[in-house]
Amino acid sequence: MVGTGDGREGHPMVRVEGLRRSYGSGPAAVHALRGVSFEVARGELVAVKGRSGSGKTTLLNLVGGLDAPDGGRITVDGTDLADLGEEGLLELRRERVGFVFQTFALVPILTAAENVGVPMRLRRAAPAEREERVRLLLSMVGLAEHAEQRPAELSGGQQQRVAIARALANRPALLLADEPTGQLDAETGRAMMELLRAVVRGEGVTALVATHDAALLDLADRVLELHDGVIVEPAPAVTAAG
Repeated sequence: MVGTGDGREGHPMVRVEGLRRSYGSGPAAVHALRGVSFEVARGELVAVKGRSGSGKTTLLNLVGGLDAPDGGRITVDGTDLADLGEEGLLELRRERVGFVFQTFALVPILTAAENVGVPMRLRRAAPAEREERVRLLLSMVGLAEHAEQRPAELSGGQQQRVAIARALANRPALLLADEPTGQLDAETGRAMMELLRAVVRGEGVTALVATHDAALLDLADRVLELHDGVIVEPAPAVTAAG
């Protein structure tokens, strides 16, 4: 079973130690991560910056249990991912981790409300609980009046807001966002990052956000820079907001 974090308030939400991940073998091997180590405090919004190919997506996939490392250790909410089998990793992703993708990944035939409700359907939440949570989240991201619209009827920024609401549906402890503003214009992208910061505070979520957009980095509590698979000049940890 995946830990719930009870009794672990004194420990970081994420601890990464000596993380390594390569693709391929021999001279042609690509070393995406080469001994990465860092911690993310509970309630902290940490941005991971780096140019394309620096290892940001690989890092988020490993922390979220979507991929397995070649070496090193990942602990999320007090649970060592190496101790989890496939069922345990599925439970982790369903119950403790929310994902926001650059491509939105919404189901086109479902309304905004139905898209937000999908994670709760998967864990068989009661209809009344699901409907109340969907209404709350759509209101939180400013889309209460667009609940019955489908993705094609929404702007890119609105679709990303739906994706953020969906990621929060099951009250995750950790939110992982991979270039969440990559398909948005600068103004909408900044508004999206401000929204992420607001929901981190409002929902008590910890967030790890990969971005190459320098204009958004000042909205994070802390910035980690990845360069060729290693962290360069990591900033010291900050105390999470209460």
